[in-house]
Amino acid sequence: MRFLIPFGLAITVVATPAAASDKFFSTFADVGAIGIPVAAGVITLVEHDRNGLIQGAETGVAAMLTTTALKYALDTQRPNGGRHSFPSGHATLAFSGAGYLHARYGWKVGLPFELLAAGVAYSRVRTRDHHWYDVVAGAAIGEGSAFLLTSRLSDNVRVGIGGDSKSGAISFAARF
Repeated sequence: MRFLIPFGLAITVVATPAAASDKFFSTFADVGAIGIPVAAGVITLVEHDRNGLIQGAETGVAAMLTTTALKYALDTQRPNGGRHSFPSGHATLAFSGAGYLHARYGWKVGLPFELLAAGVAYSRVRTRDHHWYDVVAGAAIGEGSAFLLTSRLSDNVRVGIGGDSKSGAISFAARF
C-alpha cells in the first residue's frame, strides 16, 4: 500500500497543467470518472480483498442507480442547454470510487483519489456540463453510498454518524 500515496500524488501533478483548455478538462472528467473506480478495483484486487471488491461494486451500482433515477425523474437543464443535469454522473462515479477507498482503507489511501474526484467535479462545472449544485449532489451520492455500504478493513479507528430531524452526532473510536 505504500506505493499508493506517491502514485496518487503523481497522477494529481501530471493531470493539472498550468494552462489547461476546456478540452483538457472535458477529457480529465471523462478519464477520472472511469479511472478512479477502476483504480479502486485494482487496489482492492492487489490487496486480495474479496469482501472489499463486493462492497466497492455495491457502492458504485447503488450510487449510479440513485443518480440515474434522479436524472430522469427531474430532467433538469444543463448550463450548455442539454438535459438531465441533476445530479452529475461523472461526480457520482468519481466520488463513489474515492469514497470507497477512503472508507475501506483510510484517509491516507483515499485522500489522493478524493482530490482527483474534486478535480472531476470542478471540470464538469468548468466545461458548463453541470451547475455547481449538480456536482455537489453527485459527490454526496457517491460519498454517501461509499460510507453506507463500505466497512473499514481495519477496526482500529471507526467514525460513525447519525441523527434525526432535530440533532446529529459524529462518533469517533480508536483502539490502541
